[in-house]
Amino acid sequence: MNLAWIEERPPVWDEGKQRIVGGAPAGVFDIGPFAPRDQLAGDWWRVEESGRVVAYGWMDITWGDAEVLVAVDPADQDRGLGTFVFDQLEREAAQRGLRYLHNVVRPTHPNRTEVTGWLERRGFKASSDGLLRRRVRVSSPI
Repeated sequence: MNLAWIEERPPVWDEGKQRIVGGAPAGVFDIGPFAPRDQLAGDWWRVEESGRVVAYGWMDITWGDAEVLVAVDPADQDRGLGTFVFDQLEREAAQRGLRYLHNVVRPTHPNRTEVTGWLERRGFKASSDGLLRRRVRVSSPI
């Protein structure tokens, strides 16, 4: 895989996000609706393979911690792209001196158990407030 990790400045809603994030099954993400070119909150990165968008990573920083989102094109799942996005987000968080990453797998997510297990295998643990959290471990630059 020859993947490019591209920060979007400013992040806007576009065809790729509509296809991958907006096109996710109901209950996966709780964002939008957005119109084309609407500016988005947080930091967004896209992953391109041979010029084609295959995944997105998102980070929103609050009080020294970061909520993260990983979204992979369904046609490209089970190829390690989610792990690639997660690793890049963790490096971004480490470069910014953040302490924890967290994620919420919504009760409405159709694959909640599977996604929660994926995060737990990457060191996330459930906290008392329902978040899955884990300390940022990577300190090497991107």
